[in-house]
Amino acid sequence: MLGDLLMSFFEVARQGSVTSAAKRLRLSQPTVTGRIRQLEEMYGVELFHRRGSRLDLSDLGVSLMPIVERLAQQEGDVDFLLRNAGDLRTGNLRVGATGPYYILPSVAAFRARHPTIEITIEFGNSQQMLEALSEVRIDLAVSSHAVDDERLHRITLAEDTMVLVVPLDHPLGRRPSITLGDIAGCQLLMREPGSVTRRVTEDAFAAAGIEPASTSIIGSREAIYEAISLGLGCSIVPAREAPRRPDVRMLPFADNAPIIHEYLYFLKERKDARLVRAFLDCLNPQLAQAPSKKADAFIAKVMAMDTAATR
Repeated sequence: MLGDLLMSFFEVARQGSVTSAAKRLRLSQPTVTGRIRQLEEMYGVELFHRRGSRLDLSDLGVSLMPIVERLAQQEGDVDFLLRNAGDLRTGNLRVGATGPYYILPSVAAFRARHPTIEITIEFGNSQQMLEALSEVRIDLAVSSHAVDDERLHRITLAEDTMVLVVPLDHPLGRRPSITLGDIAGCQLLMREPGSVTRRVTEDAFAAAGIEPASTSIIGSREAIYEAISLGLGCSIVPAREAPRRPDVRMLPFADNAPIIHEYLYFLKERKDARLVRAFLDCLNPQLAQAPSKKADAFIAKVMAMDTAATR
């Protein structure tokens, strides 16, 4: 019981609000508020200073935070140890990803080889997934961000060519292929700042010495595709993420197409965990004949790669 109260305190302190903490914990706001109040009343202390809707840690709350953070890490370690004990007939592999396009084939391969292992997949932005990985709330994280962190190892999971998606009746839609110069005068729909798709697009234009005439920012890929179908503009997206729908067209670049990479991350200290090893085994078809020895060789190889090199 105390653990639940402390975890609610921890998330509220980290997120800065009950609303965000409740979403992260998958609890109702009244439940989280009640747990904080119960913890304070249990010990007769004040952990937060309340200023309207704003919550600031008290001096005691500040002192408590690192202790609870260590408890959260230890809880994750216990969960990880117990889930990775035994054979590959039981267990739960937890995967976090920024999108389904690149990870699902590997998940399907894992499921085919280990049909009795439960698989949990959650989606969020790169920061959320890598944070969940570092806190051992997931076992593997997939992101298009190339992050250099001494605790993590990064493997290139996929490489994808960017394409242009236009409305069905767009003038460029009659062409077999396009160049960056062709779309410089178009209304370009782009993701929010921090998006890797946006960064790759901006880098491609900068390298070509071209500046788009007009851009609009739309915060999700689904909204961008809907906007394209309504004739509001066009967008450069990874080919595998491009919508297969009758009201838009997908056009390849004639040359020098922008490239985007997708990376798989895992904690270096957990490279020998059975579920992580089993998943890495499924990434490389050559490991099928002798999973244990060749998995050792594969892991040793990827661990020896220079993680500081940005692809």
